[in-house]
Amino acid sequence: MAKILVVYASDYGNTEKMANAVAAGVRSVATGEAVVRKAEEVTADDITASDGIVFGSPVHMGSMDWRVKKMIDTVCSGLWMQNLVVGKVGGVFATGSGFGGAGGGAELTLLSMLNNLVELGLIVVPLPKNTPGYPKGGMQWGPYGRSADENLQPVGVSDDALAVARLHGANIARAADAIRGKEIFAV
Repeated sequence: MAKILVVYASDYGNTEKMANAVAAGVRSVATGEAVVRKAEEVTADDITASDGIVFGSPVHMGSMDWRVKKMIDTVCSGLWMQNLVVGKVGGVFATGSGFGGAGGGAELTLLSMLNNLVELGLIVVPLPKNTPGYPKGGMQWGPYGRSADENLQPVGVSDDALAVARLHGANIARAADAIRGKEIFAV
């Protein structure tokens, strides 16, 4: 079984819905097992026991939520020093509103989380443009759920965005299963 840790922070429940959709996608794969944790609850053991990690965050001023960043700085940094997550798979997702079609800062939020996964030595699973529903719930970096309309009125993430998140979770589980137990980056 490929064990995937889905880590998230959520303000209004939208990112939590996306996290659960990613986890449902992981579980839809026969060899997938999902563990969902709020960023402030994640331990080093949670990360080292997983075959893949998915970070999810609401957009905060064009960047990731402080709770996700704190988890990266406090929990992941020690694992980075010891190379304990090199070769696992990783992915990201985000929710947000703001001005613009995808919501202010969504792409930067996804990229900032991806940067941390790459720094840790993870193999990143992108969101291919041929993913069903991609135009309504994703970018190449990962799924994105718009949580407010263009007037910044809350609308919640769409079913389309949740469907894309499920497909992303399934892709991550399949990738993790394909490389689980293999020495990818032997030195």
